[in-house]
Amino acid sequence: MCRHLGWLGKPVSVASLVLEPPNGLLVQSYSPRRQKHGLMNADGWGVGFFDGPIPRRWRSAAPLWGDASFASVAPMLRSGSIVAAVRSASVGMPIEATASAPFTDGHWLLSHNGLVDRAVLPLSAKAESTCDSALLAALIFDRGLDALGDTVVEVAAADPNARLNILAANSSRLLATTWGDTLSALRCDDGVVLASEPYDDNPDWQEIPDRHLISVIGRDIELIPLKGS
Repeated sequence: MCRHLGWLGKPVSVASLVLEPPNGLLVQSYSPRRQKHGLMNADGWGVGFFDGPIPRRWRSAAPLWGDASFASVAPMLRSGSIVAAVRSASVGMPIEATASAPFTDGHWLLSHNGLVDRAVLPLSAKAESTCDSALLAALIFDRGLDALGDTVVEVAAADPNARLNILAANSSRLLATTWGDTLSALRCDDGVVLASEPYDDNPDWQEIPDRHLISVIGRDIELIPLKGS
């Protein structure tokens, strides 16, 4: 299980989303407030952001709280589209930087918060790791993000115990699903945040219901019930 966050809006610093909030991903790496599975997220982290249309990433297999280099640089990294995650590896999954979200196909950044049986996922030479999340990301990229909802429903049918909270972004859009875990949204004056759990106590955070597809364009948030829910 993991915690993840996405931003779409005016350019902001990575630090303002990940490190500075009182209950941001840094704190969620060792003390999440709403995590249903697992107690910590110490098995790696990753941040991805768009430089124009090009996705850039910084990933590690170490705990986020121990990376002083990232903490010193994060205030200088700015983008209008950001995806970040901290990881709690499922039993049997490798702990390596390439297993940490976000994954990319060169156009999208994608994070998976959950668990899925690798036996229901096709093997792919494009997968960045052998972990379940990397294989799932490769399948989603292969099917296309326009089919994200259908892909999640199909994988859930093949593995009824799967938890499939997906968060994906390109330079102009955020997409997410809720399937088995929490997600909240915050509409700000300058953009929209989607996060596994609120990073502060702002009363404007809204909890997204389970088994929904979420689409964010500009400051507009659309919720679509997923088939089979």
